[in-house]
This record gives sequence, structure tokens and C-alpha cells, in this order.
Amino acid sequence: MDRYSPAMLASLLLANVPTALAASQAELSVTGVITPKACTLELSDGGTIDHGKVTARDLNQDRHTLLPPHTLHLSMRCEGPTFFALTTIDNRDGTAVIPNHHGLGTTPNGENLGSVSLTLSNPVADNTAVRTIISLDGGTTWAAGTQLGHLNLLAVAAQDNTTQPMAVAAFDSDIVLYTRIARADGLTLTDEAPVNGHATLEVRYL
Repeated sequence: MDRYSPAMLASLLLANVPTALAASQAELSVTGVITPKACTLELSDGGTIDHGKVTARDLNQDRHTLLPPHTLHLSMRCEGPTFFALTTIDNRDGTAVIPNHHGLGTTPNGENLGSVSLTLSNPVADNTAVRTIISLDGGTTWAAGTQLGHLNLLAVAAQDNTTQPMAVAAFDSDIVLYTRIARADGLTLTDEAPVNGHATLEVRYL
């Protein structure tokens, strides 16, 4: 069996030292911005939509059932002109039957019950009609859009510029909620199944 000389062993060990030292360190950075302006949000009706009781026989067997849409009013007030975006947190994550919508919870058997989407309409900022724009890449690029969801950002833009958010102090809009129940042939509905959607509306300062 071949044997290394002591001199060769020493050179091999020394050759491994820099690699071991490099792997034992990592850099950590903490960044952020303290903004002097804050915004507050309010939703009409306490942000609650109640569809009442929907009978199982009224559901479509082979496709989603769209319940009557409901509209809430969104009001946002900032301490001064502010660049912001809106997004949501889906508190029923993983239960939506459409990925970019918000979940409605599950049946007692663990089946995803449905989903709800949020769409903004009639947006007004600082007493002027505006457009809404959305970003799917965290605010790098923007395009015209109305959907408010947890997979995108939504900001306010001038009517003639859909690629750049604008700073506003007051923002009002309707939010139209479209609730869909999953196809009934995939649900166990021998007992009552509560529709239990819940989402948090969040302001991101740009």
C-alpha cells in the first residue's frame, strides 16, 4: 500500500485550509427605508361579504359556480403624496381552486371549496379619475390591470401612463368580489360546508 511522506501530508493539509476558512463565513445585510408618510385603509361594511346559504343542488356539477358579485368601497388616506402599491395576503393559502385567487377554505373532508377574486373599478386619486396598474415582478415593470391579489402589486397611474406609478394622497375605488364555488362533483356535501374566505389587504410603500 502506498504511503505519503510527512512532507506531502503537510502540503495537502495546508492546501485545504483556505477552502475551509472561506466556507465558515457568510455575509448578512439588513436594509430598509424609514418613510415619514403613512397611509390608512378602510373598507365599507367592515370588509365582510355574506353570501348566505347556497344549496348544493344549485351548484354546477361539472364546472365552477359563480355566485352573485359583491362590491365594497376602498378608501385610503395618506399624510402626503405617496408612492404605494396594494397587495393581499391569502389567509386561506392553498385552498383556492384558481391559483391567483384567494381560497375559501375546505369542506370537512379537506376538499378545496372555491376561490374569490378582487377587481378594482372606478378608481379616483386626489379627486381625479386614474387607472390602476399591476406588477408581477415586485415593482420592476408595470402594465394596465385591475386585479388585486397576493401574486401581484397594484398601483395608481395617470390615465395616459400605464407604466409608472404616481404618488397620491387620497385614493378611492370600488372592489368587486367574484366568488366561485368548485365543481360539485368534486365536493362532499353531505353536511354543511362553511364558506370561509379571509384575506388581508396590505400597503407597500414604493
